[in-house]
Amino acid sequence: MTLTGFDLVIFDCDGVLVDSERIAVRVDAQVFGALGCAFTEAEILERFVGCSREQHTALVEARLGRRLDPDWHEEFRHLYRAAFDAELTAVDGIVAALAEVPRPWCVASNSSREAVERNLRLVGLHRHFEGRVFSANDVAQGKPAPDLFLHAAREMGVDPARCAVVEDSAYGVRAARAAGMRAFGYIGGLTTAERLADSGAVLFDDMRALPELLRAAGA
Repeated sequence: MTLTGFDLVIFDCDGVLVDSERIAVRVDAQVFGALGCAFTEAEILERFVGCSREQHTALVEARLGRRLDPDWHEEFRHLYRAAFDAELTAVDGIVAALAEVPRPWCVASNSSREAVERNLRLVGLHRHFEGRVFSANDVAQGKPAPDLFLHAAREMGVDPARCAVVEDSAYGVRAARAAGMRAFGYIGGLTTAERLADSGAVLFDDMRALPELLRAAGA
């Protein structure tokens, strides 16, 4: 099977491959409360989901009114790991989608490579992406800058114009479009159509529909 017009499909991880965002938003609220800079879950969803580590820290520091140590997040890492160990699942329909989407695929995430690979292993998806995981640690700027997607395309030996990106955040869609790639916005999780309205992404709410969307868009 081929997808005319696309030589590479780049997947975000959180909210696209693994259903982690519901868990992370809840733990984020707990962490921010412990730091003394409360954010509501609605604020976290709007401002934090899909952003880079640097943006994440900047938002927290702005609310706190002070700087944080560079490794401030390490104190709380165990909370996320415990929650993911207990609750993390693959996004509904992603296994069926991967059975129909032809390779090559890769992952490009603002999370660390360690976190991405760990979460993919937890839900049984790591074998599909082994050796093809790229993270914001690989580039100077994470999403919404295009650097990460351009890096992934370069490492995979594919022209950015022939790449499709599957995302669920406004930050990710902005990065894909800035990289000259076609964006597909998954709205089956926490992300709503309103959040990605006018983003330029092809929106869909069932991961099983992705293979046909890619075929139609690449024709």
